[in-house]
Parts: sequence; C-alpha cells; structure tokens
Amino acid sequence: MATVTHVPPSSAPDKGAARRLYGTLIGLAALALTLAASVMFGSSTTSPGDVIDVLSGTADEQITTIVESRYPRTVLGVLAGLCLAVAGTLMQGVTRNHLAEPGLLGISAGASAGIVTATAFWGASGSTAAMWWALPGALIAGIMVQVIGSAGAGRSQVRLVLAGAVLSAVLMAYIQAVTLSKPQVFDSYRYWVVGALGGRDFGVFTAMLPFAAAGLVLALALGRGLNALALGDSTAASLGANPWLVRSGGLIAATLLSAAATAAVGPISFVGLAVPHIVRAVVGTDFRRQIAFSAVVGPALLLAADVIGRVVMRPQELMVGVVTAFVGAPALLVAVRRMRGNT
Repeated sequence: MATVTHVPPSSAPDKGAARRLYGTLIGLAALALTLAASVMFGSSTTSPGDVIDVLSGTADEQITTIVESRYPRTVLGVLAGLCLAVAGTLMQGVTRNHLAEPGLLGISAGASAGIVTATAFWGASGSTAAMWWALPGALIAGIMVQVIGSAGAGRSQVRLVLAGAVLSAVLMAYIQAVTLSKPQVFDSYRYWVVGALGGRDFGVFTAMLPFAAAGLVLALALGRGLNALALGDSTAASLGANPWLVRSGGLIAATLLSAAATAAVGPISFVGLAVPHIVRAVVGTDFRRQIAFSAVVGPALLLAADVIGRVVMRPQELMVGVVTAFVGAPALLVAVRRMRGNT
C-alpha cells in the first residue's frame, strides 16, 4: 500500500497576520511616544508629571504656558504627517512607481508660487495668511498637472510625471525671479519654504482639516480599486473597477492631502516617499491596509523629526523639513534593502 505523507498547512498566512499585528502595535506605540515627546520637549524640557499636572489643571502658570504652546504644532504634525504619508501611498499606487511622491504633482512649487505672489503683490504676511494663498496655488498646480498629463491620445503615467516636472520648473523660475528682484519677499519666503510646525496656531489646523478630511475619505474609498489597478488595467476592468476613475480619484485625493499639508506647514520632503516603503514592509500590498497604516506611521515620523529638531540645537531650533531628510533616508534605505531581499 502506498503511504500518504501528511503535509502540514503553510504557516505563511499566520506569519503575515502576526507581522501586521505586531507592526500595527509598534506603530501605535511609536505614535503615542512621539505625541508625548512633542508636548514634553523643546527649548525647555518638562517632565511627564508636569504634563499630567497641566492636563489636570494643577500646574503653575509658567509650566502651563510652556506645555500648551506645544499643542498646536503637535496636532499640526499629526495631520500633516497623515496627509503626506497617505498622499505618497496614493501616488505610488496610481503611478505604480515606488519612487513616486507628492512633489510629482507640482504641489510644493504651486504652493510656493502662491506664497511669493501674495507676499510680493498683495503684502500678505503671517502663517495664516500664507496658508490661504498657498492652498489655492497648490490645488491649481495639481489640477494643471493632471490636465496636461492626461491630454492627448492615450494615458501615460510618464506624461503625468513629465507634466509635473515641467510645471515645477516653470514655477520655480518664476519664484526665483520674484524673490531676487524683491529681497523683502525672500526674507518672508525663506522661512516658509524649509517647512516647519512651529509658529502656527489652531486656526491653521482648523482651516486645513476639511481638505484633509475630504482627501482621506476619498483615499479610503479607493482602496479596493487601487488593489485591482495594481494587477493591470485590463484585469482591473474585468474585476469591475474603472481604471480611469480610480486614477482620477487617487490623484484628486493626493492633491487635496498634499495641498492641505503644504499650505499649513510648508513643503516637507521625504515623508510621502519613505512612509509607503515602511508600510508595505509591514502590512503587505493591500492598499486598504497601507492607507490606514500610513495614517499612523506618517504622523509618528514627522513628530519624531520635529522633536529632534527642537532638542538637537537647543535652545535654537532646526526646521522639521531639514530633519526629515536625515530621519527618512535611513528608514527608506532599510525598507528598500528588505524589499530587494524578498524579491
């Protein structure tokens, strides 16, 4: 008689589920730690007990003022990090290019052009006024890139990238011309263009929230369609998805999210590029999980960079836009090497 060898079921699904669970728990713990660090550390350090006293209303006036002054930048860091990370995930899904990031849409250049125009010709000043000029500039640039990139026969993601590069180059030339001819505009613009969470109040957060919420809701609704799109246009259509609608919706959501974040805190690089790589290494290729986990990892990364910028040159402060490159680059290299090892 032939013997039947029992083959145990594969444990790969269990390992994948365990990796997602542990990764999610670690991500949530990292977010909680960076939230606590953001209200504790700055030019003057406060203890966890001081923060608890402030929350309970028993701290003295000086400690209360110090801790409460850090609330706006903390909530802005959460929302901006979420927006940039989810926008990067959408861009990489829509273009099927793991090097794609929100800057491909010309968002940063459009926001910068709006700031420079308002400052030079209408005398706008202050973070709130700058935000209201940067937002339409970013949205208009994103829409123009999508219109130019989709014009003509057929649709090509290469055309979209080229349209973003061309528009960004034109806008940056305009920005340089204005700032070089008006030194007072450059003095105001150079602070915003680096990217910073400080110097903003809750009014910036409130104004940014509707655009961020609309982009996030649309992104969550597109998760299943992005999964189908990753299999190719013909396969996506056979599964009932409309590739054109999915791409258009993804680009609109990425534009809303990127524009809101850039208008509020300035152009911050690397978050939208690095976070999707980290997320894919933890939760896999399902875009529904990627979008949800990006909303955790993005804020944790941005807040960590902001805290580092506050303490590394104390009592002075290093802009978060500078720190993200140093924090994000090693994380991206590790994620890319891990992906290469799994291929």
